[in-house]
Amino acid sequence: MVKVKIIEEKKDKLTLHIQESDATYMNALRRFMMEEVPTLAIEDVEFQKNNGILYDEMVAHRLGLLVLKTDTESYNLQTECKCKGVGCAQCTLKLTLKAKGPGYIYASDIRSKDPKCKPVHGNTPVTKLIEGQEIEAEMTAKMGIGRMHAKWSPCLAYYKYAPHVVIKKQPQNAELIKDRCPSKVFEVKGGQLKVVDENACIWCGECVELTHEDVHINKENDFLFYIEAWGQLDHKEIMSGAIDRCNLMIKDLREQFKEKTK
Repeated sequence: MVKVKIIEEKKDKLTLHIQESDATYMNALRRFMMEEVPTLAIEDVEFQKNNGILYDEMVAHRLGLLVLKTDTESYNLQTECKCKGVGCAQCTLKLTLKAKGPGYIYASDIRSKDPKCKPVHGNTPVTKLIEGQEIEAEMTAKMGIGRMHAKWSPCLAYYKYAPHVVIKKQPQNAELIKDRCPSKVFEVKGGQLKVVDENACIWCGECVELTHEDVHINKENDFLFYIEAWGQLDHKEIMSGAIDRCNLMIKDLREQFKEKTK
């Protein structure tokens, strides 16, 4: 049975210690988090006015990459929506931008029809206008997944084998090993080499070479799994969303397989 332990939890980063698993499952989980969890992103932009220095296409590109807070309970993918992709309030969101120069125009100047779903990073610059210039646009945000475009990806997820640093025999060059370790895994107390943070190990192998394997790094089916969220969803929503999407695809595959093999 897979065991999960939280190593570190911050606003935008989560580190997990996952035991009794394997690399294939870790990679599947990583890809589902980045590529299959739906989020909102601006897809269509209609300009009424824009006499600034940036072309419409450039401003639209910048708007499309803005991170939008997403309410997964209120919005669906268009392919799974009751409107069948036509576009309705359950799969699309309208936003507007109306601003005049001089000065920078920021993501916080955008107004959303849904107060819960708006730009996460309000200080993101969209464009800059001088005196007499103005911009006016209406945007449509749609639900999508990272496999379609990176702007819909909710996070960066990656993993590594959890290192188990074992000191088989006390080396004579303890101070050298401590100083040569790039991630500060070791400390020296009373002339003895001790492990203080084995999770920081980056598998460079420097300690193993310097001690002729008196220090050894074991690799088991334990992993350190990292999630860095961009802001559309929190860590819990990303994790549960990835598992739900995986289960949904497996269920769909099972049903199709049963149907084809009748």
